[in-house]
Amino acid sequence: MSDAKGGVLGLFGGTFDPLHVAHLRLGLEAREALALTEVCLIPAGSPPLRAAPRCAASHRLAMVEQALATLPGFSVDPGEVLAAADSAAPSYTVATLERQRRRHGPQRPLVLLLGADAFARLESWHRWRDLFGLAHIAVATRPGHELTVGAGDTALDHEFSARLGAPADLAGASAGRIVPFAITALEISASAIRERLARGLSVRYLVPDAVLDYIESHQIYRTSHGH
Repeated sequence: MSDAKGGVLGLFGGTFDPLHVAHLRLGLEAREALALTEVCLIPAGSPPLRAAPRCAASHRLAMVEQALATLPGFSVDPGEVLAAADSAAPSYTVATLERQRRRHGPQRPLVLLLGADAFARLESWHRWRDLFGLAHIAVATRPGHELTVGAGDTALDHEFSARLGAPADLAGASAGRIVPFAITALEISASAIRERLARGLSVRYLVPDAVLDYIESHQIYRTSHGH
């Protein structure tokens, strides 16, 4: 049994470009389903496997901070954004987890929260096998985005079969398990939100009020003819 000082911590990274309500639902439902003490959102600085975010890292971080300011059980880690300001190197998840492990010590259970689509691509990630020694991985599934690994003969299939666990397993070790959990299906995407904003359309109720206020006050994601 590990010393879960501070409780089981969920780590939720993303570009959050911008943060929207489906992100918050995933974090909230992960807390409930996995008995997490807290969920820490980690805005990416320079994500390596996708196009550069539309919005500056400082704005993305500020939106997350303002959205979580009054939300119990959530926190934000600015480390990736601050590191990106000092270096052009990409924000690899394994480096993020190494930093979190140094911060929280070797015994605290850490749980990396991923969607099923991201988990299915895990073998393309930098030093992906090292992730399992640093944290558990909890995989969020929803209709249309179910797990597609475990039955084949890939390296990831073998890891999945060997490490598959239940939520109750997370507090008993600091890392190493893979735990699927189901979340409410919300078809909301940051790209669709950005498109609406560029066209001058409302995104109210798709993003938290604090994020909407920030977008409007800083006029981000708007085209020159937006309003």
